[in-house]
Amino acid sequence: MTRQDPGCALCGIEPSERICNNPQGKNPPFCPTVNFSNTVKSAVNETCNGTIKEFALNASIQESEAYSGKELGYAKLKPAKSRIEEIMDFAKRMNYRKLGLAFCMGLRSEAKAVEKLFSDHGFEMVSVVCKVGGEPKESLGIKGHEKVRCAEIFEAMCNPVAQAEVLNEAGAEFNILLGLCVGHDSMFFKYATAPCTVLAVKDRLLGHNPMAAIYNLDSYYRGLKA
Repeated sequence: MTRQDPGCALCGIEPSERICNNPQGKNPPFCPTVNFSNTVKSAVNETCNGTIKEFALNASIQESEAYSGKELGYAKLKPAKSRIEEIMDFAKRMNYRKLGLAFCMGLRSEAKAVEKLFSDHGFEMVSVVCKVGGEPKESLGIKGHEKVRCAEIFEAMCNPVAQAEVLNEAGAEFNILLGLCVGHDSMFFKYATAPCTVLAVKDRLLGHNPMAAIYNLDSYYRGLKA
């Protein structure tokens, strides 16, 4: 079989019959389990025997404990925990005590509530807002008409690299992202040294619930289709 680019999102095989979920399963021509087998084996070895083994083990246990009703069989499974509960549980499972919170200025009220919640559960919190440093957008070469307020007045740029570096220096063991913009979140991931997770992503239109557009792709959001 000629190696092809992976396309798991296009796989039409039932999950229980896929080779990635069943050793005797089937696979489409673009299956990375088959076409990238050496890469996958190397990754499995790193996951099961490398420095991230404990992290991977606890992540899998966390996944299992997010459900109730397991004793009744797979068909009877029910979700048992919200994402914020899972983040707290996982951080405790990993014995993280000092957590970093990188948030958007637009979600400052939510950030305050999140920080208090984690603090009340015994975590030491360090948090950094996106506008840290107060650097003008002109430093990036932004013109007045390219600003949010479209005016020649001061507007601080988002500074995710500084957010990451500040949390690095503060000794955060695990970082939580709350509402960073598209692109800014990518920059944070690149420069953060501690593992990261996302509590909520930025979606200004949909109240930070981007999946709403996907769930309505055949109705109210059909205009997104090419």
